[in-house]
Amino acid sequence: MLKLICAHLREHPKYGSRVKTKRTPDLLIPGEWALEFKIARPFGDNGAEAENWTVNLLHPYPGSTSSIGDCLKLLDLEGPERKAIFVVGFEHCPPRIDLTPLIQAFEIIAVNVVAIRLGPRLEARRDGLVHPIHQSVRLFSWEVLGRAA
Repeated sequence: MLKLICAHLREHPKYGSRVKTKRTPDLLIPGEWALEFKIARPFGDNGAEAENWTVNLLHPYPGSTSSIGDCLKLLDLEGPERKAIFVVGFEHCPPRIDLTPLIQAFEIIAVNVVAIRLGPRLEARRDGLVHPIHQSVRLFSWEVLGRAA
């Protein structure tokens, strides 16, 4: 997925060949953005409910691979780039498990437990995907602004 996003951004005249995939951050546009991405899928490709799928977002400890851990890694990055976290979520249409409570829990833990300042949530949804299980995609993003005082 990141390689496709990177290829798409490279076609944009503003970014061009500067866009890179990395280990930390997942996607870097030097001088512009440092971006981290996570996938939230309550069901596997086989249709069975996935175990521990919420951990990808909610584990609130430094060094974890969760979205909250990624926010902390972004805050430790040196450089002039703005920082943001993206969650790519997949659901049935209509949802068998709605992602909204998970997203709200991420925001509550990030802001009120770990003291991360997030910008407003941006959200987009696309329905009618061809996959029999992952029929809708919901994209969520927040700018990571810093630590609360």
